[in-house]
Parts: sequence; C-alpha cells; structure tokens
Amino acid sequence: MDENEFLAARFEESRTHLKAVAYRMLGSLSEAEDAVQEAWIRLSRSDGRQIDNLGGWLTTVVGRVCLDMLRSRRSRREEPLEARTPDGHTPDPVLGPQPGSDPEQQALIADSVGLALLVVLETLDPAERLAFVLHDMFAVPFDEIGRMVDRTPAAARQLASRARRRVQGVDPAPDPDLVRRREVVEAFLAAARGGDFDALVAVLDPDVVARSDGGAGAPSLVRGAASVARQAMMFAPFARSSQMALVDGALAVISTREGQRFSVMRFTIERGRVTELYVINDPARLPELDLTVLND
Repeated sequence: MDENEFLAARFEESRTHLKAVAYRMLGSLSEAEDAVQEAWIRLSRSDGRQIDNLGGWLTTVVGRVCLDMLRSRRSRREEPLEARTPDGHTPDPVLGPQPGSDPEQQALIADSVGLALLVVLETLDPAERLAFVLHDMFAVPFDEIGRMVDRTPAAARQLASRARRRVQGVDPAPDPDLVRRREVVEAFLAAARGGDFDALVAVLDPDVVARSDGGAGAPSLVRGAASVARQAMMFAPFARSSQMALVDGALAVISTREGQRFSVMRFTIERGRVTELYVINDPARLPELDLTVLND
C-alpha cells in the first residue's frame, strides 16, 4: 500500500466523524458532504508524513472549511429560517437513511441533533458556532479553536460560553412514551378532522413552531398555538384519510391524494403537547423518507 492509499484508507475511517462535525456546523447534509470532500482534497495535497494526529488535523480542516462556508453564507445576506425568505437557509433534519448511505453514519449524524437545536445554531455568529460545536460536542481544546478563529484560548472559551447560553434548554428530550405520544397525535387529528379550534389549541404547546420545507414554494414558519391551530384547520380534508407512521423514530402523519403520498407531517411532542411540526411536501424528498406505517 503506497502513501496515497494509506491516507485514503485513514480518511475513510474518519469520514463518519467528519461528516457529523460538518453537519452540526452547517445544518445541511449536502454542504456537509462538500466540506468533507474539501478536507480530502486538502489532505491529498499535503505531506501526510508531517501529520502526527491525522484525526485532529482533519477535524481542524473541516472546522475551518465550515467556518468559511458560514461566513460566506452570512456575507450573501442569507437569513435564518425565521425570516421566511426564498433564499433563507433551512436546516436539514435527518429524516432517515438516505439512498446509498451508511445507517451507522446517519445515526451518528442524527444523534442529539434536533431541528430545534439546528435552528438555534443558525442564529449564532460563525465563530460562536464553531467554538460551541467543536468544544461542547467534540471536545476540541480551546487552544486549537482559538487558532482557527485567530483568537486567544480565553476568547474562544468566551465564544463557546455565549453560544452555550443561547442553546441551553433549547432541545429537551422528547417524551419516551410512544403510546402517550400517539394519543397526542390522535387528539390532534381528531380536532383537525372535526374543525375543533379549541381542541387543537389544547393539544399544542403555547410556543409551538410549525415549519414547512416549502415544496413548490418558499419555506414557511408559523409560531404560537393559535396561529398553528388556524393552519391545521385547513388540514381537515386530508386528516380524514391520513395514516400514522414513524419517521426517524418520531411520530408522523402521512397524507395522500388520489392514492399518492403528497405530504408527511412530523411531530415533536414534549410533556404531552405538540411542540414542533415539520411538514415535508417536496416531491423530490418524499420518496427518500424512511417510513414505518403504524397499524391502527
């Protein structure tokens, strides 16, 4: 095995870890792949014999690449998801194994990364996001992070601290009781089918957030129980023929029209109420979802 083959083999061993780092930094699976590929290009152009800790070197390179991508994104005036603009950046939730992907890799990427956390990370300054992700999620020392953002270790620590205050408490663990969560979704469907506005509000968290991937239009975001309930009332015609399913372990509702699936609504439920709805209606994404239909 020559040096290039050896480096390629070592790189492949690190690919899952590197993609997990990049996904948390960028909130986009496609951009994460691009960042990892750029790391390989830089490695292939380097003298591997001069790299003592290849894993650490690659993590640093991916971090720098992602930092540049975040800064470029911000310089193009891309807004966070809340802005609802056509060019706004929408984080990609991991909704199940993608075609040709390694299930273990997908599980690692998805581990502890909810859409709510990704949305909050989108609001951070690029340097804050780098410091938080690399230190709090991957235990990279602050002296290394400081070099990456051209700051002292103490300043890098402050970046992570500020980011941590923004993130803390954002992504609480969902209720583990599937039976109870299913009852909540069934109550939501019953209220939607019956056009019962008050019952819908009762099953929604006061700060519920409903998001859509946009489908043929721009991504959308609606906040608050009353606003989400009004939107759910328009779902009534489709709620009558919907099916319950699991998407990446989360409860979801599949809606069909003329026998064809046209949307999937994913629920996040905490403390007995719906805290987040994510509607996927992009025809290009629907066939890729890994769905398990639940029997009645």
